[in-house]
Amino acid sequence: MSYQALYRVWRPRTFEDVVGQKHITRTLQNAITEDKFSHAYLFSGPRGTGKTSAAKIFAQTINCEHAPVKEPCNECAACRGIQDGSISDVIEIDAASNTSVDDIRDIRDKVKYAPSSVPYKVYIIDEVHMISVNAFNALLKTLEEPPKHVVFILATTEPHKIPLTIISRCQRFDFKPISNQAIVDRMQKIMHAENISVTGEALEAVALAAEGGMRDALSILDQAISYSEDQVNLEDVLAVTGGVSQEVLTNIVRAMLQQDVPTVLNGLDQMIQTGKDPGKFVQDLIYFMRDLLLYKTSSGLGELLERAVVNEAFEALSKQVSNHWIQHSIIELNQCQQEMKWSNSPKIFIEVALLSITDQFGKSETPQIQADAVDQSATVQQLQQKIQAMERDIAKLKEAPPQHSESGNANTTPERRRPSARNSRNTYKIPYDRIRDTLGKAEKKELKDVHAHWANFLNQLKTTNAPAHATIQDSKPAAASADTLIVAFKYEIHCSLFLDHREMVESILGNLDKHRTIIPIPEKEWNNLRSEYIQNQEKPKDQKESEGDPIVDEARKLFGDDLLEIHD
Repeated sequence: MSYQALYRVWRPRTFEDVVGQKHITRTLQNAITEDKFSHAYLFSGPRGTGKTSAAKIFAQTINCEHAPVKEPCNECAACRGIQDGSISDVIEIDAASNTSVDDIRDIRDKVKYAPSSVPYKVYIIDEVHMISVNAFNALLKTLEEPPKHVVFILATTEPHKIPLTIISRCQRFDFKPISNQAIVDRMQKIMHAENISVTGEALEAVALAAEGGMRDALSILDQAISYSEDQVNLEDVLAVTGGVSQEVLTNIVRAMLQQDVPTVLNGLDQMIQTGKDPGKFVQDLIYFMRDLLLYKTSSGLGELLERAVVNEAFEALSKQVSNHWIQHSIIELNQCQQEMKWSNSPKIFIEVALLSITDQFGKSETPQIQADAVDQSATVQQLQQKIQAMERDIAKLKEAPPQHSESGNANTTPERRRPSARNSRNTYKIPYDRIRDTLGKAEKKELKDVHAHWANFLNQLKTTNAPAHATIQDSKPAAASADTLIVAFKYEIHCSLFLDHREMVESILGNLDKHRTIIPIPEKEWNNLRSEYIQNQEKPKDQKESEGDPIVDEARKLFGDDLLEIHD
């Protein structure tokens, strides 16, 4: 058989060919040129990222006839002998097949012999995590203090299975998944050298399917080349990998959004009938939804997209869906993916998940949610404008209060009472008796309970009813009993506006703590009333009874006892 797979033909032969691992190759090169390389290394990382290739290149470089150099020449007798396996001083061992203590003892016994052809004897042990515990123990002493002419390189995809006593005796290098762009660039270079025509979309699809592994990418590309005719295109790659095109994913997501159930189910059935893998479809759909969410959050995140290519259809779809819809769709699909692992009928779970997304978060809901948000935003804006205007009027009145006559004659009485009568609709009447009664029953523990839930209460109120939140956001709980809560508001107008939302606010607060009747009071009046209450607590009982209402006292100061008539 003369044909060799692409990943074998194009296996890296220099450190520069090891794609996406610059942090490792540069460190090894510097250590070799300065003659400071270690006696034991641990290469860990996902499959197909260059661990074994880097180990062989390292063995060639330290044994090259031109050493110390940064790259092996690949032309001297030592380099060629290590490549074709004719030099016995570089030993590759598959730990999956040599797991016993006897295999490791054989290595331990032969380590002491000097190399026969090159300066250093190198042991490359692949999948080292498969070695038994007893075999690891047999290797410990040799790994810690090998002869000067021996280097151990351990490679594994599961470093967590290796004893810490082994890891601590090695220099550890973690190979990371190769980026899609690096894989595409490497494949383009190979295809150019092989004189094979491949479209850019096809290479991107191969890189996505490889999931960070260069060897997997070349294997998939090899299959697509065999499947295609003159040129490898996107359809060829999707046919080989069982993936779903972005066009199909876009159509299904759009159909779910529009509650077009026949299109959704027919599209799924057609994919499965053509041999697409159900699990791969769900995975592709989850990643497509993820890319849609990232792009909708910020169009500048286009470089982070993993399954989607930004085109006109993708941009149009991102404007139609909401973040809430995408998030719940991903949750449904992830649950479906978990349930499919234990079922012999994965199609049923996919159909249930797609129907759940279509019915629960369909087109009929989205416009309504957006309309409600617009209406709510407009209401809040109008309310805030009214509050700001009233605050300005109050500030002006504070700066230039109306002048009152000190003569105390009868003409002053109508002048004060008429404005009060006209503005009675917009003036909040403070229930002093109820507030005093609450103060008599108030407990510090009850107020602490309210404060503990206040922040959560405001957040929940904001999402439920923004206008109600706008009236109460600048207030603070002042006193609380078992069934009543006094809330101090910044301005009197806030108290009046709060009364329109009182029942709903009390209901939300009751869900978090306990149901209480909320009594609003302007902050200034609350401070006066609180001071009066504290003073009354400190005075004798007979003195308390002699004192009247603060409104009556104020009226007495303005008009005198002769003109004052008090009605209960």
